[in-house]
Amino acid sequence: MLDRLEATIRQRMTADPATSYTAKLAADPAFAARKLGEEAVELVVASLAQDRSVVVKEAADVLFHLVALLAIKDVPLSEVAAELTRREGVSGLDEKASR
Repeated sequence: MLDRLEATIRQRMTADPATSYTAKLAADPAFAARKLGEEAVELVVASLAQDRSVVVKEAADVLFHLVALLAIKDVPLSEVAAELTRREGVSGLDEKASR
């Protein structure tokens, strides 16, 4: 599903920003980054309220905006997946300390 989303986002990035939200994000990477932050905050707020249906919707918004920002920065999901694979089995505390 995320691969299909990534392909759709990459396809729509070159559309007219007046008619495509994805193209509007692509035209202004700072706007795209702010939108990701906004959606992340909305997810945090929803999770604190413990409203499961809103958490699902906000998580979907976060994933969309994350995939869009990655596409804008020309970072394929496969690279992010490879990094997660590299970290697999490594303590989060150990991984963070190694940076």
